[in-house]
Amino acid sequence: MTLVVGDKAPNFTLPSDTEHNHISLNTFRGRKVVLFFYPKNNTPVCTLEVCNFRDKSEQFKQLGVILLGISKDSAKSHRNFKEKYSLPFSLLVDAHGDVCELYGVINKKSLFGKTFLGIQRSTFLIDEKGDISAIWRKVKVTHHVEAVLDAIKSTN
Repeated sequence: MTLVVGDKAPNFTLPSDTEHNHISLNTFRGRKVVLFFYPKNNTPVCTLEVCNFRDKSEQFKQLGVILLGISKDSAKSHRNFKEKYSLPFSLLVDAHGDVCELYGVINKKSLFGKTFLGIQRSTFLIDEKGDISAIWRKVKVTHHVEAVLDAIKSTN
């Protein structure tokens, strides 16, 4: 099943970049959440994406929006990535891809002639009631964060 705008965002609880800390989506009921899925820490495009969110994080904060990044990387990898780039938001560990599956962001990819399943860069805007109010799939990083901010501002 593919999630569409208007669907209830599937709840989850995942380990975060902070050791021994788990985060549940339902914790943020009553606030908007930007949930962005990205393939891998410390790769050029993923680094650009998270740094773009970092650079606009104050604007999200002023709008009362929670930013959460999700990849299959380990908590240790997330901690190092977060520290290296001074990321002011949580990165969540979806080691087995269960939440990625719930949100329909696992797709066939190919690299150097090999086909594999991987995370398709995707972003979900979740409203205060826990409903999905916008979805961006196959995200192109350039101007993406601005588009997410514009969508939030149009719903305020």
